[in-house]
Amino acid sequence: MLEGKVALVTGGSRGIGKAICLAFAAAGCDVVVNYGVHSLNAERVKKAAERLGVRAMAARADVSDRTQVRNMVARCLKAFGRLDVLVTNAGVWKYEPIDSKSQKRLAEAVGVNIVGVFNVINAVVPHMKKRKSGVIVTISSTAGQRGEAFHSAYAASKGAVISLTKSLAVELAPHNIRVNCVAPGWIYTDMTRPPLRSPERKTILSLIPMGRVGTAEEIAGPVLFLASDLASFITGEILNVNGGAVLCG
Repeated sequence: MLEGKVALVTGGSRGIGKAICLAFAAAGCDVVVNYGVHSLNAERVKKAAERLGVRAMAARADVSDRTQVRNMVARCLKAFGRLDVLVTNAGVWKYEPIDSKSQKRLAEAVGVNIVGVFNVINAVVPHMKKRKSGVIVTISSTAGQRGEAFHSAYAASKGAVISLTKSLAVELAPHNIRVNCVAPGWIYTDMTRPPLRSPERKTILSLIPMGRVGTAEEIAGPVLFLASDLASFITGEILNVNGGAVLCG
């Protein structure tokens, strides 16, 4: 489906990012596994992708740091010669009531969840414009659509990702660059394990019509679809993958 193409996935060392990397590799796409701190996990994902018959590399960069991001993209282009797909998956999600939210926590959420998305897109788009083709898939959340109590910074940053997606879809369409977004609901990952193993689980499940949380692979599939030519006439779309928890067009 994506044979001969190269994808950069931020936050690719675990959870949804890992599933996306492996789905792309299974589709014949070379992958760059970006990570911030989980180097061993990133190497495992890299090797798993290589076992699927594609080229892969692990690339460390804090997406909130523009210099690190630019250096990472330069390394990717040197190694592979091209970048066809960008998935901005890296994100942080922390519980914190608004009246106890520290400046440090706020800066972290904004720095990774929205500034980080800007940084990576900013670094990749000039290459895509030069090639006159490319696909960008951002990752938002149901929190960015309806808000989420005690996670206001996360919700605000994910709402910004949706607005960014729509803005860039129009801006970049003349350059043959498609920009879409996947908005997951509750997905079982390392990040969500604590609440999903707590008494809160019952309440969470009661809000999902399908009666269960999703898997990382169930997010990777829609991302792969949007990155492929099957979605060649789709841009500016927010694809909701949430078991029916949020119904919006």
